[in-house]
Amino acid sequence: MKTILMISTAVFIANPLYAGSIEHACNKSPRNATRTTCSCIQKVADVKLSNGDQKQAAKFFSDPQLAQDTRQSDNPSKERFWLRYKAFGQLAAQHCSAS
Repeated sequence: MKTILMISTAVFIANPLYAGSIEHACNKSPRNATRTTCSCIQKVADVKLSNGDQKQAAKFFSDPQLAQDTRQSDNPSKERFWLRYKAFGQLAAQHCSAS
C-alpha cells in the first residue's frame, strides 16, 4: 500500500514545462478553469488514461457533443473508452475540485 501511495504522489509532482493534451485543451476551454485545475486534471489523466485516450478526451473540451455521442455509442470500443473516461473524471473531480 505504501508503494502505491508513493508512486501516486510522485506522479502528482508538477513539471511546469509540460502541458499534455488535456491540460492544453482545458486551458483553451471557455469554461473558466484555472491553470492550476487544468494542470491537476492533466496529472490525473497521466495516471488513468493512455496517450490515445487523452487525445480523444481532449476533444471533448471544444466539442461537448462529441462526448455525448461517445457516451451514447453502441460501438464496443467507444463504450470501453467511456468507462475509462468516466473513472478518470471521477478521480479528477476528487483530486482537483479544490484547485
